[in-house]
Amino acid sequence: MQLHFKLLDGKRVVYGDETEFLVQVGKGKGAYKTRYRIVGNLDQAVMYFSGINVGKGYKKRLMMPSCRYAPMLARQISHE
Repeated sequence: MQLHFKLLDGKRVVYGDETEFLVQVGKGKGAYKTRYRIVGNLDQAVMYFSGINVGKGYKKRLMMPSCRYAPMLARQISHE
């Protein structure tokens, strides 16, 4: 397995070819729902995350569930 290293918002992210990334969307105080599941490609996950517009109480986040200490890589919340 090959390891990849990237900087994302000042965080060093180490991932492999089989690492799962989740792009999730939620509304208000409700739970997040997974909209996209990308395996092994952080650049594509960031592209999908960036492509989602949040507004009117919505929120989005980019997760790497295999990371135990800080699984949330990015988050954005709209302010009504």
